[in-house]
Amino acid sequence: MAVADNLLPKVKANLILKHDQDDDLLIGFITAALSYAQSYQHVSEGYYETNTMPPTTEQAVIMLSSHFYESRDGSTAGFFADSVQAGQQVWNTVNLLLRLDREWGV
Repeated sequence: MAVADNLLPKVKANLILKHDQDDDLLIGFITAALSYAQSYQHVSEGYYETNTMPPTTEQAVIMLSSHFYESRDGSTAGFFADSVQAGQQVWNTVNLLLRLDREWGV
């Protein structure tokens, strides 16, 4: 089973989604978040298909996927749209989590 499919229930739990109507949309957001994570961490595309994903990276992907879903209307902060800094805080937290498992070699 693909990594995105494995993460779908966790992303839905994070979003408190009980329906399946947006599953395809969520898979797309999870795939985009995985791609971002792999790029940020300097690992090859598809790396987590064959390597264990650390819990910090998994949490970052869940958070970023959820942010994409909540902000799909183009707003900066999704659910927390009343706070201008909320959208930036998501990115800061995601990047801090991803940095923990980053490949630093050149």
